[in-house]
Amino acid sequence: MTIQLGTIPPDDIKHIFQPFHRARNATNIPGMGLGMSIVKQTVDLHGGEIFVESAIGAGTTFTVTVPFSINLNI
Repeated sequence: MTIQLGTIPPDDIKHIFQPFHRARNATNIPGMGLGMSIVKQTVDLHGGEIFVESAIGAGTTFTVTVPFSINLNI
């Protein structure tokens, strides 16, 4: 799954998955800075990976990959 959002400043990208970190340009957006750390933990627990790319004028893209198993025990 890929989601595109507004631009994240380059200095903030390396901290984006840390709890309570808010990008410098998020001053008018409500929140506590927990969302991306929760997403990262969830993806990690499922054995997946999350990548982030951000460029001025192009926005930010988060790509999440989660392994798929055909041996589901439901």
